[in-house]
Amino acid sequence: MNYLDINSVSKTALLTAALHHLSHIRNEYPWTTISVDEPVNIRTSFTIGIDKPDTMLQEIKDSPYPIIKIKLGSPNDESLISSLAGINGKLFRIDANGGWTPEIAEKMIYLLSKLNIELIEQPTAVKHIDQWRYLKGKSRIPLLVDEGLDSYEDYLRLTDYVDGVNIKMSKSGGFIEAKKIALAARRDHREVMLGCMVESSIGIAPAVYLSSLADYFDLDGPLHLQDEVATGINFNIEKISVSEDIIGGPKLIKKYMV
Repeated sequence: MNYLDINSVSKTALLTAALHHLSHIRNEYPWTTISVDEPVNIRTSFTIGIDKPDTMLQEIKDSPYPIIKIKLGSPNDESLISSLAGINGKLFRIDANGGWTPEIAEKMIYLLSKLNIELIEQPTAVKHIDQWRYLKGKSRIPLLVDEGLDSYEDYLRLTDYVDGVNIKMSKSGGFIEAKKIALAARRDHREVMLGCMVESSIGIAPAVYLSSLADYFDLDGPLHLQDEVATGINFNIEKISVSEDIIGGPKLIKKYMV
């Protein structure tokens, strides 16, 4: 597939369709087809987008999800961070989307290290990634790269500077490249997150199949859609499970069939 001159999203769609076809004709689970273990213990975070600090804080408090991914990278970050200490019963993940300068990142990482923060994604733009070890200082919080990680070659270039990687199917071009990156990261003792864009359960299905290779999951794309288009990937708050009839992939809901 890598030789095809098409964008990564289209490549992902073609590979996913091919995988589901093979799963169907072989009458086997999709993860068996790609030679990985059965999906278990998938707990996804739920994303809170950048807004006014009071609005974000209320959304975090009101959310039923125990794992919250908070988008940062605005002038209001410090105010919001100071308010998080008053929230109990939730585990936080931070995603700055490269929105901090190295100077701001150093300060924010220090402030976040005092809270119940599980990980930080992309504290600076990838051009500053050689500074991440310094920026982290003595913080225990792992720093994961997202932007700038599209391929196995990217992984090889970036791995020395990071604690882990966020792999997205639509960026890597599908499960073949994603699996290659995940296996390399595990070999190198890096942490692995499987992420997504805002997409249906069909879109996140390959990441679910690869879940045995990951430590963290940010697969809340379907939760941000008004309607789900298929069955087979199930959400129970943050827990994701797979239906027994997933052979051949998720099944389109009747009203979406053409």
